Amino acid sequence: MAELAPSFIESTRQLMGDERFERYLQAFEEEPPVSIRLNPMKLNLGEDSEPNDRHTAHWQVVDSEPVPWCRGGYYLPRRPQFTMDPLLHAGCYYVQEAASMFLDEVLRQMHNAYISHQPSAIRPLAALDLCAAPGGKSTLMRAALPEDCVLYSNEPIRQRASILAENVQKWGARNHIVTNLYPRDYRKSKMKFDLILCDVPCSGEGMFRKDPATIREWSPQQVEKCWQLQRDIISDIWPCLNEGGMLIYSTCTFNTKENEENIRWIVENYDAEVVPVETQPEWNITGSLLDGFTEPVYRFIPGISRGEGLFLCVLRKKGITARPQRDYGSLPTRLRLVADEITARQDGSLPEVELTYQDALKFLRGEALVLPPDTPRGLVEVTFQGHPLGTMKNIGSRANNLYPKPWRIKTTHTPNDYEAILRHT
Repeated sequence: MAELAPSFIESTRQLMGDERFERYLQAFEEEPPVSIRLNPMKLNLGEDSEPNDRHTAHWQVVDSEPVPWCRGGYYLPRRPQFTMDPLLHAGCYYVQEAASMFLDEVLRQMHNAYISHQPSAIRPLAALDLCAAPGGKSTLMRAALPEDCVLYSNEPIRQRASILAENVQKWGARNHIVTNLYPRDYRKSKMKFDLILCDVPCSGEGMFRKDPATIREWSPQQVEKCWQLQRDIISDIWPCLNEGGMLIYSTCTFNTKENEENIRWIVENYDAEVVPVETQPEWNITGSLLDGFTEPVYRFIPGISRGEGLFLCVLRKKGITARPQRDYGSLPTRLRLVADEITARQDGSLPEVELTYQDALKFLRGEALVLPPDTPRGLVEVTFQGHPLGTMKNIGSRANNLYPKPWRIKTTHTPNDYEAILRHT
């Protein structure tokens, strides 16, 4: 691990206090927890779930422990070789850090609060994940929010937007649009949303244990740059929030400049109020660390709560909107993907061919396959354990691989034994 900067140690010890900071330092001696979040649209997760059209068996995670603040979130006892699991590529689950899954609990509470606060709400609700790549929080939002809610997931950097689009496609939900825009583009579009997630770019202090590269990139100058950028982002996007709507502000850093001080700035400069979230004491979430600031905020600290670093606060825009119907067609997108179009090929319209584990890995590498002799000519959908992986063009002697090149796995190693992460029950 890279050595922590003396200026970070000094400021963070002062912020957290000696006891809390020592517990944080001890966390560097431990292995970070490994966690995944299941896709409820592709897996039936228990006896209370309704069978889906694709696969009626119930599923569970092997040797796992539930993440208490997220439905479908699980801690794993060790880190498996996720790349070699076809069900990951099929979008059956997402590998996500556990503290970030706290958003699931927040969304469910805030949706109920919004509906009760807006008795005249017209369906469908509209939501925006403004800084969405690589897609963990976006796929969580899509699973947690009502099916008829329209979700826009945005990423300003084109290369990162392509990764976001890949993960959204694999997740396979409807009413999900990916855009490649800057916050000011949304402001200019005059679109309105009921819920906006601003998981803003930050100095990354909460990822030091998980990603040592962030230690080398940190500096006091980077903190100064980030808190100012974060305010610019809020200034651009606040006009896009409906009266009565919710804005969720989050970072993966500890310092108060990027967290509490920005929340105080929003409340003082915009028509905003902080909204509390109900939590459980055993989650060990830390509240405000800024002297004199007592608004409800939620901070996950490694060594205290079971996950990496996260700061989160929910704000409501005061007022009640009449909620007129909206025209979404005016958004100036440079990259737009409607999941309805993407998932249409996974609706059973193509002949299906079930692959073995070995052939599934060959497909994911982009190799051609020889399919069973009774396979129809033309486009076919290949599956693994009943879940679609993608399409091939069967020409008889072989089937040509149509799996997108940027998605293909690079490793040529094939495990002798498939380490299942999910299993039928």
